[in-house]
Amino acid sequence: MTSTLRAAVVQAGARLFDTADNLAKAEESTRRAAAEGAEVVVLPEAFLGGYPKGLDFGVVVGSRTPEGRDLFRRYHDSAITVPGPETRRLAALTRELGCHVVVGAIERRRGTLYCTALFFGPDGYLGLHRKLVPTAAERVIWGQGDGSTLPVFDTGRARLGAAICWENYMPLLRTAMYAKGVDLWCAPTVDDREEWGVTMRHVAREGRCFVLSANQHLTRADVPADVHPVQGDDPATVLISGGSVIVSPLGEVLAGPLRGGEGVLTADLDLGDLARARFDFDPVGHYARPDVFTLGVDETPRLL
Repeated sequence: MTSTLRAAVVQAGARLFDTADNLAKAEESTRRAAAEGAEVVVLPEAFLGGYPKGLDFGVVVGSRTPEGRDLFRRYHDSAITVPGPETRRLAALTRELGCHVVVGAIERRRGTLYCTALFFGPDGYLGLHRKLVPTAAERVIWGQGDGSTLPVFDTGRARLGAAICWENYMPLLRTAMYAKGVDLWCAPTVDDREEWGVTMRHVAREGRCFVLSANQHLTRADVPADVHPVQGDDPATVLISGGSVIVSPLGEVLAGPLRGGEGVLTADLDLGDLARARFDFDPVGHYARPDVFTLGVDETPRLL
């Protein structure tokens, strides 16, 4: 078996309130990446269910509006259940293609929505990770995940895990994932700033792992005409500008960052680079001091 694994990150926009279209787009993008030899495919944060960039849901401190409640109702209706028809379709797809897929989704669990990363493989649906801390105004519309969904999956060739968007800034989360032996660090995101690439390179160097970050490229045209983001109503306005990237365990950019539109980045990952990088730094091994520092992770399910 070759020591090279081909990975792909998909940069695409998810149309708000059109989950069926976004699912079809996820399937088409995955097929295209797999046709180019990709064994692992990563899609952006909130790809199924949508990321409501620039919407305020009628919230100010101490007050909510009827219009904002109805907007949340539409968003709630666009979310998916797990398991559900969308996960069954993607599971059938990865069984057919024999690849692994990580895709961002808005998961509906009764009255609460979660920003979730879903994992699929040649055996179908594998599991999920729920974002632990929604960022800033995201806390208005999403609940918090708990420690029970911090999986790392062994693909047979490398170990696959995920942190969503600004979770990548949480040092203890990163350490917990490193301790689980993650080799392919998937980072579905909507952070399109130049600084995001710096963060991805840092995570790769710190964790001595490959980083696969998939971002959306979203325009105002992807938002319904009766919904008005703060960025304005010009259909050409870019709401999320991409920046998807693939990084080596020593922080070298292997593909990207992709700007200016949608696309698929691919890179051939030399899995031998994992050992080469950990030769002089293993954050949870020979470069750790467990006699000085300890980390406790509560993986008890907390959802009722």
